[in-house]
Amino acid sequence: MPSLKKGLYVLPSMFTAGNLASGFLSIIYAINGDFNLSAWFIILAIAFDMTDGRVARLTKTMSKFGMEFDSLCDLISFGVAPAILMYQLVLNTKGNVGIAISVLFVVASAIRLAKFNVKAMEPVDESKPKSDMFSGLPTPASAGLIASFVLSYEIFDGSVLNFKTIPLLMKKMPFFFEAMPIIMLLLAFLMVSTVPYGAFKHVKWTRPKSIQVFFLAIVFIVLICTYPQNTIFIIFLLYVLSGFAVLLVRGYKIRKTLTKLKNNKENKNENK
Repeated sequence: MPSLKKGLYVLPSMFTAGNLASGFLSIIYAINGDFNLSAWFIILAIAFDMTDGRVARLTKTMSKFGMEFDSLCDLISFGVAPAILMYQLVLNTKGNVGIAISVLFVVASAIRLAKFNVKAMEPVDESKPKSDMFSGLPTPASAGLIASFVLSYEIFDGSVLNFKTIPLLMKKMPFFFEAMPIIMLLLAFLMVSTVPYGAFKHVKWTRPKSIQVFFLAIVFIVLICTYPQNTIFIIFLLYVLSGFAVLLVRGYKIRKTLTKLKNNKENKNENK
């Protein structure tokens, strides 16, 4: 039984190692100019990263070593790899500005991961409900947006052939290409910000809303099978924008509450 337990502890780390290997291969292919394959390896790294934590929770083999190992691998796969990919594809024509943006993206990724680790080590208050939100944009999401943009742009550029595309989105690819330096700066800011993003760690699939999410996921899977590159880009873009949507909803609720309190106070004053 002790050997079985040790094997269970190794299992999540194997997926984490797959994340690291994918990130490193992404860097190699970006340097060699194969941007499409480089982007796919970042997507593969995201798949490994989504799996290792769930395997650790399922097998109850979460550990401090696993957390540190995961963060180090994430920095390579979701910080360094996408920065190099974007530098090779877009930013190398911007001179020192392009270099500065790439460095800033990596630094922001490192800060985001460090903040996550510090929060994860804080004692858990059992009296408070578990939060299903991240504080700041997760590094896999920022890397995913960059990688999925490259996958769609490579089709637009003619480097990759024989894939179905969404015409309306493909027309916007030149705009995204020109705006990528600004987009990378925005992603760097969102990673170190406190903008809330969904974590989806405690989704209970028996709840009505969870069933809706399940069917929505089925729709996206069908779209991915039909328009793989474009749909992956849309999913990551919507996730990045979702943080702003949550802020707007929270702001509206706060404003509504304050207005209600103000009206109640005015009514009390009138009744005196």
